[in-house]
Amino acid sequence: MIESERQRVILSAVQAKPVVTVAELVEMTGASEATIRRDIAALHVQKKLRRVRGGAESLAPIVFPGLAGRPFALKASQNLPQKRAIARAAVDLCEDGDAIIVNGGTTTFQMVYPLATRRLQVFTNSFPIAGHLLHNSRNTVLLSGGTVYREQEIVLSPFDNDVTRNFQARRMFMGAQGIGPLGVSEIDPLIIQAEEKLIGQAEELVVLVDASKFERRSSLIVRPLAKVSTVITDDRVEDRHVRMLQEAGVEVIVAPARAAEEKAS
Repeated sequence: MIESERQRVILSAVQAKPVVTVAELVEMTGASEATIRRDIAALHVQKKLRRVRGGAESLAPIVFPGLAGRPFALKASQNLPQKRAIARAAVDLCEDGDAIIVNGGTTTFQMVYPLATRRLQVFTNSFPIAGHLLHNSRNTVLLSGGTVYREQEIVLSPFDNDVTRNFQARRMFMGAQGIGPLGVSEIDPLIIQAEEKLIGQAEELVVLVDASKFERRSSLIVRPLAKVSTVITDDRVEDRHVRMLQEAGVEVIVAPARAAEEKAS
């Protein structure tokens, strides 16, 4: 790699993260440590980056928008048997040819595995869901437009004039930060704004929540219980929570996660 190409790689790398080490730049470029250090020194003199101990940093790093809540990767392995059971029950509601919306989340992501044998039209704002279905199924996949939120791996748009308004679904499947007597709650206003648009494009709203979500609360309500068609949860759910949903007119599906987990072990 010639000098100008190496330096473009270095400048791109320091925009992507706060500090890039010499070792990382060696791996990216295939150049020696001595060569990378000379490139960093030259770019420092040209005031294109700042040389720091062991690497380099940007003079004006790009601030990427973030969302409240933990990253997708950290949440993906939590309550996994329950999420898988819930996701299977969700896909059982679908028939080939259905148009559905699958909102981004770690529980809804588990739907990709049983969806592998189906043929549906799937609209999603999740890169992991879209990518898996494209490579491992024959479902038609539509991806929403907007800003990419890296940590949550979703695409959100606050604008009305996006492709969302052109898709009509039989059901929308979504997760939640929490669920209680006042309804389904989320932690970030932008997530709620985007979800409200998606909910408006579906005939039925199906909420996928493991039993732990009944103990969580957020001050931001996405939908009151009266406007939720179905809640799918796992068999750790308490009777009082099931009664709460049924009294609000919500259909409750309890997925037998414990039996599946015992069988697997």
